[in-house]
Amino acid sequence: MNVQRMQDLVSQMRALAAEAAAKPPADPSAPSVSSAPNGSFANTLKSALDGVNQTMRQADAQQQAYVSGTSTRSLSDVMLAEQKADLSFQAVLQARNKLVAAYQDIMNIQA
Repeated sequence: MNVQRMQDLVSQMRALAAEAAAKPPADPSAPSVSSAPNGSFANTLKSALDGVNQTMRQADAQQQAYVSGTSTRSLSDVMLAEQKADLSFQAVLQARNKLVAAYQDIMNIQA
């Protein structure tokens, strides 16, 4: 695997993380799911899920194009996109598990 590509990917991820941290909610007039100010947690969660969904769709599209022979991308690019989608899905899955565990802890405190 090309080290330069990996470094570019890491720098791109850092830039996106910095942009997400500095970016205000996209639509403050949208109904919020939580009672947080301006629904910031709900907006952040929704944008994260949308990003993961888009990443997975793009990876699947690249894979289908490669398999059908219509893609100009190399196999390593397709595999990198698949791994990126898998990592983002795993991160969301872990976040969901932590949220469920926190919810269960809160429910046990109230009982």
